[in-house]
Amino acid sequence: MELRQLEHFVAVAEERHFTRAAERLAVSQSGLSASVRALEQELRTPLFSRTTRTVRLTEAGRALLVEAERTLAGARAARDAVDAVRGLLRGTLTVGVEQCVAGVSPARLLAAFHREHPQLELRLRQEGTSSLLDGVAGGRLDLAFAATVSPAEWRGELVPLAREPMVLLCAAGHAFAGRPELGWEELGWEELPGSSFIDFHPDWGPRRAADQAFAAAGVRRTVGLEVNDVHSLLELVQEGLGIAVVPHHFSRKPEAARLVAVELTGARRPVYESVVVLPAARSLSPGARALLRLVREDPLREPAGC
Repeated sequence: MELRQLEHFVAVAEERHFTRAAERLAVSQSGLSASVRALEQELRTPLFSRTTRTVRLTEAGRALLVEAERTLAGARAARDAVDAVRGLLRGTLTVGVEQCVAGVSPARLLAAFHREHPQLELRLRQEGTSSLLDGVAGGRLDLAFAATVSPAEWRGELVPLAREPMVLLCAAGHAFAGRPELGWEELGWEELPGSSFIDFHPDWGPRRAADQAFAAAGVRRTVGLEVNDVHSLLELVQEGLGIAVVPHHFSRKPEAARLVAVELTGARRPVYESVVVLPAARSLSPGARALLRLVREDPLREPAGC
């Protein structure tokens, strides 16, 4: 079993398509197919279920994918470690980030990092927190900036970035708009005449924080409109299509200028926390260590991430 074969296998698994995987790796499709077949023959089991339209992992393929990603990540870390001893930071640094994560500005941070280490290739993946945790665990990401991660669901290190209360956002004409604060224990379904909640997809940190808070308070709610970006959420709230419970820094965005932010008080009010997610089973790559140093030394860190 060769690293090259594992790289080919992982590319097909991620693309779910031999042609796209071949284009991504800049190899011929016939060569890629032959490499995967040789790996299957060596392991004596099919790794993919192939039809004319789809390519899916078999159970054996899913088992191999976890270990293949770890093996490739370890090989990259080994090469990077040798380069670091020689005073070089080369290779690739892959960073994951939640949308508008508090406590860090990914664009400014990566720009500063690139100025210091121009020979290191940067890759950025914007995903929800659950996907980011999977990416770091599987070695696809060197580290990630995520939100609402509990120690129980992550065995590696979590470096705190920011912690802030969540607020209820509503349009100026909403019944809650005249209440500067609202007891969290008072928030009930009967107080939401004609309103539904607007929120992110369940994988995103702010949605995770809100869901956990509602569940802990024993309050049921309906998320009628799900979005994948902050600006759409604020626009929908502005149009009076629902209300949203979001991190406080969202209310300071220019797009939220005409919205009303209601403070949620009480012992069970929701809190949004952002962290740096570091790998558990392997040491940080030299590039990841250098980026983490910049985060810790950043004199301009602010609660708002975007």
